[in-house]
Amino acid sequence: MKHVIGVDLGTSSVKVLLVDQTGRVRAEASEDYPLIHLKAGYSEQNPEDWVQKTVLALKKLVASSGVSPDDIEGISFSGQMHGLVLLDENRNVIRNAILWNDVRTTAQCRQITEALGERLLAVTRNPALEGFTLPKILWVKQHEPENYARASVFLLPKDYLRYRLTGQIHMEYSDAAGTLLLEVGAKRWSREVCEKLGVDIGLCPPLVESHAQVGTLLPKIARETGLSPNTKVFAGGADNACGAIGSGILREGEGMCSIGTSGVILSYENSLEADYKGKVHFFNHGKENAFYSMGVTLAAGYSLSWFRQTFAADQRFEDMVAGAAEVKPGADGLLFTPYLVGERTPHADANIRASFIGMDGAHTKKHFVRAVMEGITFSLQESIEIFRQAGKTVDTIISIGGGAKSPLWLQMQADIFNAEVVQLENEQGPGMGAAMLAAYGCGWFASLEECADAFIKRASTYSPNPENVKRYEELFQVYKSVYAQTKPLNDRLVPFRPA
Repeated sequence: MKHVIGVDLGTSSVKVLLVDQTGRVRAEASEDYPLIHLKAGYSEQNPEDWVQKTVLALKKLVASSGVSPDDIEGISFSGQMHGLVLLDENRNVIRNAILWNDVRTTAQCRQITEALGERLLAVTRNPALEGFTLPKILWVKQHEPENYARASVFLLPKDYLRYRLTGQIHMEYSDAAGTLLLEVGAKRWSREVCEKLGVDIGLCPPLVESHAQVGTLLPKIARETGLSPNTKVFAGGADNACGAIGSGILREGEGMCSIGTSGVILSYENSLEADYKGKVHFFNHGKENAFYSMGVTLAAGYSLSWFRQTFAADQRFEDMVAGAAEVKPGADGLLFTPYLVGERTPHADANIRASFIGMDGAHTKKHFVRAVMEGITFSLQESIEIFRQAGKTVDTIISIGGGAKSPLWLQMQADIFNAEVVQLENEQGPGMGAAMLAAYGCGWFASLEECADAFIKRASTYSPNPENVKRYEELFQVYKSVYAQTKPLNDRLVPFRPA
């Protein structure tokens, strides 16, 4: 039987999956790599770490699977979005990659907005936010002019990894849409944006579809991983696009909730007609000529991880969450806003920070855990509210990531979203989406939809509890008021934060 590999290049680790023609995961492996925080608000990585750790993970995968390398037909990629990798004319990395969660570029975002005005949304379908790639390019141009002068091309993380495995430079549309340099509708680099911001359009790499074959493995990589040099390599997609593919979000009316380090509410879009006025992101899908809209909570799963590391490091994650089940919805009047690293949707604010509101002496650790989980979910509900106010129907949501591993959290999502929440049988998220792009690219299926029907199985469905829905709707109104009440205080605290 033939197989494909999906590579998911995340923020903290790379995960590789070996998937057969029935969609069964035959083997998997992962490797971690560090983040580099030079100062507050900075987040970088060494691209060489991605390459070395991916090669190591692939080597382990091949060795442990028992599958002949000749039966592994293709490989494709999912990757963390927005990160800036600059290469010189010899294709060497010029500086560390600046990642999606780096927030040093507030001034550059203002410059982009002022230079383009309403044209920014008309062309790119997205506002200028710190996480995107164009502000990072401008930051390097203004603060590291010697590095900008050396640059001959920029890539995003997975595209750099793929280049190192194939020797070929490309970028696909779903990731390119997150740069603020792509004409999302026309699917081409925007000369208008480049000229108004003084960015050389020659830095932009060739564009391809997510399922396009862009080469085969270099002989050196084949030797190091144990794979065949004839393994076909496909472009892949942005992590959220691949998460949508791996969850079967390929038709109108389908939506996804993904809770990882960050959190995402994603809705499939069949055309460019939807107009959210920049309140949520609007990107090209990994499916050809399709799109998706997306709201983002920057510190979703990270908020719960932070709480555990800070206040419950001696407790197993599962036990900590189980304790929260003993607390009734609403955490007895305790609210949490998950703004640990600022926020994206609906508040594009790098200065806002998290709050616990309503603490009293009767609250225990279990109350705080439940409040954190509810606060993350309330933040995601703000994106769903935007979709519903724009006329979209949101009644069924596929839940993936850490939030899909807890029955308590799945029911909480159903109650807060007031929607059916579906758990998948074998949820592998973006890695499975990458594998599906390889399977489709290899010609195993006539469409991604056909591939999804074969690969993706639904397990459990959680229905909203009417009593909890009513309680959460009332609490949600209080939650939404916290941002406006705490913003002035957080703005005044900025000078006191570490430089």
